[in-house]
Amino acid sequence: MSSDSIQSTVETIRERVPVGTGTLGGLLVAVSLVFLLTPLFVQPPAWSLTFFEDIILFLLFGFLVVGLNLQFGHTGLVNFGHVAFFAVGGYAAAMLTAEDPLVGVGLGFPWPVGLIGAVVAATVLGALIGASTLRLRGDFLAIVTLAIAEILHDLLGSFQGITGGDVSLQNVPRPIADLAGTAGASAMLTTLLFGGLLLVTYAGFHRLAESPYGRVLRAIRADERVTSTLGKNVFGYKFWAFVYGAAIAGAAGALYAFNLGSVSPGFFTISVTVTVWVGMLVGGPGNDWAAIVGVGIIVGFRLFTRFLNEQVPAVTADQFASVRLIMVGLLLILIIRYRPQGLWGDAGKLGVER
Repeated sequence: MSSDSIQSTVETIRERVPVGTGTLGGLLVAVSLVFLLTPLFVQPPAWSLTFFEDIILFLLFGFLVVGLNLQFGHTGLVNFGHVAFFAVGGYAAAMLTAEDPLVGVGLGFPWPVGLIGAVVAATVLGALIGASTLRLRGDFLAIVTLAIAEILHDLLGSFQGITGGDVSLQNVPRPIADLAGTAGASAMLTTLLFGGLLLVTYAGFHRLAESPYGRVLRAIRADERVTSTLGKNVFGYKFWAFVYGAAIAGAAGALYAFNLGSVSPGFFTISVTVTVWVGMLVGGPGNDWAAIVGVGIIVGFRLFTRFLNEQVPAVTADQFASVRLIMVGLLLILIIRYRPQGLWGDAGKLGVER
């Protein structure tokens, strides 16, 4: 089945299903909360825990790609430092809520305070970076945001007395795991809850992109000068698109910290930004659901190739990891060469040739 026919099928289903995406997400969140209050849980088999871990990672990356797609897919902002907001959200939540960590600062506040603090911290950082860099040309903006992410990563690993450094900041609360009781139930409920939250987030950002505000963003992506001559505050629109993406990345960082119970600089490397970017480009920039599906393709590839190294004993684990990365790179090259708009992207909106 071609990508065009798949897109047509998805649109047909979307028109016929009466329940909106946001409503479905809300139902998933409500169901997960009901299960959290129920002492009876279905215990999945042990082998499925790895599968759930990758699904949870995909859902967290889904939050990141929704915000990044608003920035790049709809507005044309080349942000190569998206992981910085993810990291700030994770560390803000961890430092606010951790209780007596081995190293680093832990204030011991309830987890909702940590979640709010993560969003605020990422929003403030996004506003500071946006105010100082968004007047730069696209390639310069990419370099600056990449540099900021790398500087932040080094800072998080350097101040061990504050952030825990490479030792990691531990004893972060895990509200879902504490209520679920078992690892299997925790994984299932986390998947359900994060999935519902992602659907709600997707619905909100998709509505924003389809609103008059979103149409202005796409006009800016097509031609800033023409949009400016029509009386639109181009910088203001770009600034808020950048801030919205940063805020949702900060929330994802908090969810990541609360799921693992700790944070470390190794969690927030440039590979996170690369994975999200590749997923968005594979799925189709400017298409909200396609960007999420693209990330799912990349995470799914990582899941299904994880255990292939056992079939090739002559290759070491480090060498096989490099081979997997090369395969992802080759996939990206093929997409850019033969379908630059992505599998489900709109070439006309993106201004690319088929």
